[in-house]
Amino acid sequence: MLFIFGLLKMAVPKKKTSKSKRDMRRSHDFNTPVNAIVCGNCGKPIVSHNVCKFCNFYNGRNIRAAETVGKV
Repeated sequence: MLFIFGLLKMAVPKKKTSKSKRDMRRSHDFNTPVNAIVCGNCGKPIVSHNVCKFCNFYNGRNIRAAETVGKV
């Protein structure tokens, strides 16, 4: 920003950005879909590489039960 005679001057593009250039810039601005898989224990859809929210199993083991056994 630039102040000249007390007025605020903003940067202004010299040329109009074409639709092609605008769309090429936006080509990577999208959401990727969630990689959902089916739980091997209960059969409900879950996010891969995460503990199942419904049955607390991961990779064929009950993870939440193992955490509570170790706590005193």
